[in-house]
Amino acid sequence: MKVSISSLHFKADVKLEEFIREKVTKVSNLFDGVIGSEVTLKLDQSSNNENKIAEIRIMIPGNDLFAKKQAKSFEEAVDNAVGALKKQITRHKEKVKGL
Repeated sequence: MKVSISSLHFKADVKLEEFIREKVTKVSNLFDGVIGSEVTLKLDQSSNNENKIAEIRIMIPGNDLFAKKQAKSFEEAVDNAVGALKKQITRHKEKVKGL
């Protein structure tokens, strides 16, 4: 599965990219039909310290799963987004099995 990582207005560290690939791959393994995923990292221009935004889109047949989280660090934002995606994948699997 392909994990595409893009960072807007800054260069993401190699360690951060490896961390993201590991987390997204784990959540993608929960569902067999995953086509790919896109991760976008952004810096919010606000003055508060929670200015790191992670957006994760997991592409599956039919529709995509999407989570956007904001936190103090990119790692925390990615963790929170992955947690939300786990819930979405679980609900999607239950919905597919119910049909």
